[in-house]
Amino acid sequence: MIAIIKTGGKQLLVKKDDVIYIEKIEGKEGEQVTFNEVLLVGDKVGTPLVKGATVSGTIEKQGKAKKIIVYRHNAKSTHKRKLGHRQPYTRVKIDDIKG
Repeated sequence: MIAIIKTGGKQLLVKKDDVIYIEKIEGKEGEQVTFNEVLLVGDKVGTPLVKGATVSGTIEKQGKAKKIIVYRHNAKSTHKRKLGHRQPYTRVKIDDIKG
């Protein structure tokens, strides 16, 4: 069974036993997490959400992505700036889809 969930401002297509990377959410490794904003379950499409549908999973890891380098440069001046950014993420294993 498939489902489309909404988390972190994004919509993700998930199946049972999938491992997904999402925007960081609160919780420690090994804790259960439940997604209540379910847009589609199997062949049921919500308007906008499917009532009573939930997707549950287990947090596997809280981490940070690889560093990206961002340069800022103002034309016609000597102003230059180099910045680095590491986006935090949460890795979740989907355990169960109800609905």
